Amino acid sequence: MATYSYPIDEDWTHEEITAVIHFLNLVEEANESGTDKENFLNGYKNFKTVVKSIGEEKRIGREFEAASGYSIYRTLQQAKAATAKRFKL
Repeated sequence: MATYSYPIDEDWTHEEITAVIHFLNLVEEANESGTDKENFLNGYKNFKTVVKSIGEEKRIGREFEAASGYSIYRTLQQAKAATAKRFKL
């Protein structure tokens, strides 16, 4: 996993920041080495408790993709379509 800044909102609590970073780490893992589908989808569910609006999710997705090269949207679509327990982009 590369080193770069994550799109974080300064108003989030420590727990919210942890949930968002955990999910973004799962996106990286899915793109680099593969990850467990159920774990990824649970991470997304926790992410959505923090990032409730679609607009905010898209903004974070654009910022994250610009920094990492990994798309939250494409990774999530792959996870939802995956039939195996693990998936990789």
